[in-house]
Amino acid sequence: MTHRPLEARYDTVPYQLCGRSGLQLPAISLGLWHNFGEVDRYADARAMILRAFDLGITHFDLANNYGPPPGSAEETFGRVLARDLATHRDELIISSKAGYRMWPGPYGDGSSRKYLLASLDQSLRRMGIDYVDIFYSHRFDPDTPIEETMGALHHAVRSGKALYAGISSYTPEQTRSASLILRSLGTPCIIHQPRYSMFDRWIEDGLVAVLREAGMGCIVFSPLAQGLLTDRYLAGIPADSRAALPHGFLAREHVTEDKLSKARRLQDHAIARGQSLAQMAVAWVLRLPEVTSAVIGASRIAHIDDAVGALSNRSFAEEELDRIDGILG
Repeated sequence: MTHRPLEARYDTVPYQLCGRSGLQLPAISLGLWHNFGEVDRYADARAMILRAFDLGITHFDLANNYGPPPGSAEETFGRVLARDLATHRDELIISSKAGYRMWPGPYGDGSSRKYLLASLDQSLRRMGIDYVDIFYSHRFDPDTPIEETMGALHHAVRSGKALYAGISSYTPEQTRSASLILRSLGTPCIIHQPRYSMFDRWIEDGLVAVLREAGMGCIVFSPLAQGLLTDRYLAGIPADSRAALPHGFLAREHVTEDKLSKARRLQDHAIARGQSLAQMAVAWVLRLPEVTSAVIGASRIAHIDDAVGALSNRSFAEEELDRIDGILG
């Protein structure tokens, strides 16, 4: 049976303007990096996508290599879109990216015009759509002139295959260059997607200032540090966790006692705030005015509900932030 979205779906999640663009994004976005591929149960993936939409999460973040195997997350999303959300396409923000290896040979990796535009065409076919709302350069490629990469993003927008251009994981200097080049071409770079969490604060060392200066929005990924900022690992590594799975993306060596000790202390503070550790971690990344949205991953519907629950308490007193900084060292 085709899903019928809730009529009250826009009453839960607030929206924020993406930099100085007119695009509004939900404070929480759903990323399909893992748990939506061919190795996962389609029924579970469909249920999570539809639950997200029912809660007002209209932004679905994908990339050509999401799966596993690569490409299969886009295929899964395309199936759900065709079956359940086709009539709601204009309510959705669908993002994709290219920059990592997808096929053999010199044209299946990097950030050349050849690769980026071929990959975009493949992504559109996998999802069964005519355009993506945001197309990203997934990573900086030192072997390709940045002018060529930005020219490819400009072409994607001008061709109508993307509505907006974005970049991901660029340094402050690379971000400034990308912004200036795209603006000169008449296609502003409206968004940057960096990794950011309590355990990984690199964007505070220059990138946030560049984004503010350039008028770019910021959508952060891994706000839960791939699960370390949840109660999942506080007592060790569960057998079915990301760190234990052969196709997982959290290496066992990253689950250190130092991080777990800090996570336990952070959990105590979260409880005092009336939140779970995961909820506080999401609220914490959203405390910066430059952060438009936080991309969350999910392996079950409860993870989405929990993340949305973080939005009921997004404010932090200065003494709270000082205490958190003290825990993080």
